[in-house]
Amino acid sequence: MTPDPDDAGPLMTPGTPPPAGPLDAAASWLGVEHGDPFGIHTLPYGSFTTPDAPGARVGVAIGEHILDLTAAADALLPEHAGLFTAGSLDRLLAAGPTVWSQVRSQVRRWLVDGRYRRAVEPLLLPAATATPRLPFTVADYVDFYASEQHATNLGRILRPDGDPLTPNWKHLPIGYHGRSGTVVVSGTPVVRPRGQLRAPDGEITFAPTARLDLEAEVGFVVGTPSRPGRPVPLAAAERHVFGACLVNDWSARDIQAWEYVPLGPFLGKAFATSVSAWVVPLDALRHARVPAPPRDPPPLPHLDDTGAPPGGFDIELAISLNGHPVSRPPFAGMYWTLAQQLAHLTAGGAPLRTGDLLASGTVSGPTRAQYGSLVELTWNGTQPLALPDGSARTFLKDGDEIVITATAPGPHATVIGLGEVRARILPP
Repeated sequence: MTPDPDDAGPLMTPGTPPPAGPLDAAASWLGVEHGDPFGIHTLPYGSFTTPDAPGARVGVAIGEHILDLTAAADALLPEHAGLFTAGSLDRLLAAGPTVWSQVRSQVRRWLVDGRYRRAVEPLLLPAATATPRLPFTVADYVDFYASEQHATNLGRILRPDGDPLTPNWKHLPIGYHGRSGTVVVSGTPVVRPRGQLRAPDGEITFAPTARLDLEAEVGFVVGTPSRPGRPVPLAAAERHVFGACLVNDWSARDIQAWEYVPLGPFLGKAFATSVSAWVVPLDALRHARVPAPPRDPPPLPHLDDTGAPPGGFDIELAISLNGHPVSRPPFAGMYWTLAQQLAHLTAGGAPLRTGDLLASGTVSGPTRAQYGSLVELTWNGTQPLALPDGSARTFLKDGDEIVITATAPGPHATVIGLGEVRARILPP
């Protein structure tokens, strides 16, 4: 019988530094500073077009430039040239962790070793001239509910006389399946959705949502598929997950409130989910690994990560509304980890597919300045959020623009950037 790769243990030990080398001086001829979020230790992948070449290409961001891998592959990556010809990350995702490592190492070598400069320079273009595309074909989309603080806040808002957390919350990573066809790349406008609403007097109407909200999240992109009926153990998560991106899982709170009982979110969440244009490889986040919070009660065996390497990520998100900073949610405090979400998702036999998107759920910290949604920041509209320009918000208005960014610590006091996810609200 062919050995199952999921039985081989972890691919890498989180926190293990990459081989030492003069990486911090890399690409100095590009003007990339030591603290640039898209420096040599990040190297995120994306898909883009340019005015002079409308076909989609795959690129790696380095500082204010993009290295065109579709153009570079034949000359510099001949053994992997076919991975980039389609203009999306789909083939690279499916190639698996050995190839991911080989490609990343080669790209780093091009940018570090001066002997490649003459070959690499013609393949670089200013990022400002590129138009981002959805980086990969989204297969299935799952949104989790992994922040204890967010779940507690929502419980206090929606069930003020009951327990904030539902009885199952600390036993399993709660989630729902969303519509992959409504996932869009950063910069795509979001049209205010219509749906059924229930007024306080009980009248049911069909109208645009009046409670449009944002949700600041981190997403993880699956590369290597798994076999149907074969759960993915905690130790094998990194054999399947290629990297991370930012997610804004928009919510129409009034539509959701009327429709979600008993089967959960539907049209209130199905109109748009925005993702960042760049996918950061998990390898770039090694130095950001941190332990998850203590769990009480202990998880069941298939979710028990006691004694395992740190499963959390020290990622700090930042939310701005119309250019005004409003919150900095900390991802390090998430109760359920990526590995546990993956293990739970596959525990009943569901397979992973290349391009699956696993979103963390809203990221929130213990203070108001760390909440990841307007329903929390305004306590369901009862405490309007004052903006520096003198305006206030309970929920989003047409014309509002939301930008979510994030960074994580890298080696040698560097910064790993996750880019941004940006969108403006359009009227229905």
